[in-house]
Amino acid sequence: MSSEPDIRTRTRLRERSTRNRMLRLNLLSAAIGLGLWWLAAHAGLAGLPGPEAVARRAFELAASGVLFVDAFASVRRVLIGFVLGTALAVPVGFLMGWYGWARGTIEPYVQFFRTIPPLAMIPLAIVFLGIGEVPKVFVITLAAFLVSVIATFQGVINVDRVLINAARVLGAGDSEVFRKVVIPASMPFILVGMRTGLGAAWSTLVAAELIAAQEGLGHRMQQAQVYYDLETIFAALVVIGLMGLAMDRFILWLDGRLTSWQERR
Repeated sequence: MSSEPDIRTRTRLRERSTRNRMLRLNLLSAAIGLGLWWLAAHAGLAGLPGPEAVARRAFELAASGVLFVDAFASVRRVLIGFVLGTALAVPVGFLMGWYGWARGTIEPYVQFFRTIPPLAMIPLAIVFLGIGEVPKVFVITLAAFLVSVIATFQGVINVDRVLINAARVLGAGDSEVFRKVVIPASMPFILVGMRTGLGAAWSTLVAAELIAAQEGLGHRMQQAQVYYDLETIFAALVVIGLMGLAMDRFILWLDGRLTSWQERR
């Protein structure tokens, strides 16, 4: 009969093997993507710049310091908007899922604004909030909020009633049930909402930086568009993608730490 430490050891080895296999697949996929990009560029597809030309332009922008200034400005806006949107969405989602009166009162507004693209709010943001940083962050916050609030709400209403009833039978009050049953059971949904909300924040960034921005990757792309500078546009796109990927992987790591109890495939 296997001892518990042996089972844990085999589980860790299996998880490490899975991570290594996924890393190899990720690297292979990236290499194939770069190869296809290189072939398409050298085949003269619509003036597409090759990866070497984009890398050279990225190094030029980095050497001049412009790339770092733009990246920092964009990351700051995305992080502020994402954190604010998530911080608002989680309690609102819990309210909607736990209390019927909150669901009936708040959900119609959430669903109404979900049908309106956050980018459509840019003219109103400019009129009411001016052309500084506030309207940019507001649009990004709205995009992250509308995604995360639905995920949190779904997490709460999908909690197994058997778990809630079992906790009540054992003498747990409402606050204890909410803290020890509902929140942990909803955590996978919340983290999925955070991942999706982060993607929404990044996808809204470029349009948000239309609002009289003087720096930022979206601003750099818009300036490059005027001069048909495809290398700069692609360099900014690659940087946005890499930073978004890094943030997404951090949330995935957080997911693994907070939901280690969940059975995974």
